[in-house]
Amino acid sequence: MYIVIVGAGDIGTPLIGIATEGGNEVVVIESDEGRAELAASRFDALVLNEDATVKETLEDAGIERTDALISTTDQDATNVMVSLLAQEFEVPRIVSVVHNPEHMPLFRRIGVNIMQNPQRLIAEYLYRGVVRPSIVDFMRIGEDAEVFEIDVEPGAPIAGKSIAAADDEGLLSDEMIIVAIERESEQNPLTPRGETVIETGDLVTVYSARGAVSGVTDIFGRYEDHT
Repeated sequence: MYIVIVGAGDIGTPLIGIATEGGNEVVVIESDEGRAELAASRFDALVLNEDATVKETLEDAGIERTDALISTTDQDATNVMVSLLAQEFEVPRIVSVVHNPEHMPLFRRIGVNIMQNPQRLIAEYLYRGVVRPSIVDFMRIGEDAEVFEIDVEPGAPIAGKSIAAADDEGLLSDEMIIVAIERESEQNPLTPRGETVIETGDLVTVYSARGAVSGVTDIFGRYEDHT
């Protein structure tokens, strides 16, 4: 893929590394001279020390043949402007970081794929690591819903029960779906069915419309609700 990345800061820098290591042709636009020089010295990418909100800069970056543009600056106004310009050039995939949650509807209205404030996501991961340490990973969907991975601890209410039995006992609410089960003894993830038994040590992928709140996660292990 031909990818244009705007910004070589805390978010853009690791992204450049991932994109170049993936064998993509990458062009970086960074307005700060020091950051631009550092990116040019570290990565196999064309780095332009220019203003990405100027149409000519995007043209110099080869925007007309770009498969995807990702805007990672720390200014939502800049990210919006870059995204709008990319739309004018009919870039197929446009993704942007959004720092202020109040600006997210604006990005959605203009048809840009968004990632919410990365600092907040990191803070949530750290908080989850303290409050619910068995949650291995999670992804928020909309305002409340989440998909998360959680370890089944010894003595958990659902351990040793089939999914059907857990449902009959009210352990699984109508807003929950067990999506996948990873088990050390199995090479591939298990496809959950009614007769599938949840075992201690399983890594379970769960969809919850309410998110990973204590009423949902408690069936996989005992946690106090600190929310």
